[in-house]
Amino acid sequence: MQYVRGNFFAGEVFADLEDAQARAVFWCQEKAGMRIHGTTQARPAEVFTAEEAPALLPAPADYDVPLFKEAKVHRDHHIEIGKALYSVPGDYIGSQVDVRADSELVKIYHRGQLIKTHPRMRPGTRSTDPSDLPEHKSAYALRDITHLIGLCAGHGENIGIYAERILDDPLPWTRMRAVYRLIGLVRQYGPAAVEAACAKALDLDVVAVGKIDSMLAKAVENIPALMPVAVAAGTARFARDPSEYAAAGPSAAGRSAGAGTTLASRGTGGAASAGTGVANAGTAIATTRTGLANEGTGAAASSGTAGTVGVGAGPRYGRGVQLHLVFSHPDTPENTLQPEAREDAR
Repeated sequence: MQYVRGNFFAGEVFADLEDAQARAVFWCQEKAGMRIHGTTQARPAEVFTAEEAPALLPAPADYDVPLFKEAKVHRDHHIEIGKALYSVPGDYIGSQVDVRADSELVKIYHRGQLIKTHPRMRPGTRSTDPSDLPEHKSAYALRDITHLIGLCAGHGENIGIYAERILDDPLPWTRMRAVYRLIGLVRQYGPAAVEAACAKALDLDVVAVGKIDSMLAKAVENIPALMPVAVAAGTARFARDPSEYAAAGPSAAGRSAGAGTTLASRGTGGAASAGTGVANAGTAIATTRTGLANEGTGAAASSGTAGTVGVGAGPRYGRGVQLHLVFSHPDTPENTLQPEAREDAR
């Protein structure tokens, strides 16, 4: 490396990465490769071609390019590589570690020393070795839901039930922060106060740690809850008192009801009778018009000429419809005669 730095990089200015790579290839092939090596007294390029190249294995078709990265160890003893989490042993919280990750393994180094190896995980998952974690941190890091519920139940029965209600979710690990907040309230106010607040919240079917915190801050966890009470219909908020209405005895109400029924009967009977009468009158008019049409037809047939019959057009029938009828008859010997011949025939 010292030879490369002193004979290639020193004093050089490169336009970009491609320029540096092209000039490095030229330097290796034309200068460094063709010089006389001080130890072997031979040209490196010639030795490589004659002796080393035939002994090399074929290059793989797809080279697994590893990822080199620095990562910080978080408080849960995990690092994040490629959107996946990997546990780190020992007390390295806050430290920077070096990571080499390929498609198969993730290797973690601290100051050049390999401290942990994990299989490569897909994004969104984790690889956690329980032996890497302190005993009091294992429940949080491993997302042990059962352990959390048992931990809360150890402070009080209702606290355990409340924690179980909080974690009753398709993704329970997303609600674990709320359970840890509940445990923090136990440390702040004591198990007895939190037990009473959880019992009160369960009676009201309220599952929210914020409500528990509010009750404890106001010291109202021991005040009995005001349960909902059914309200009678007569005591509704906007209902008027019966005394506000005008007095009306049963007889007056009965008379009003009777009068209304009589009016309804009269209205129904009168309307029905009038409607029936109108229908009958209409039927009679239709019959009369049919008779007129028949008479007109007969008159036209007897005269053998075209005729027009008006049906319901006169003032007798009111505003009706004029019916124009044109009648034609087959030619008869009498009808085929000329007018003069008809007069002679008569």
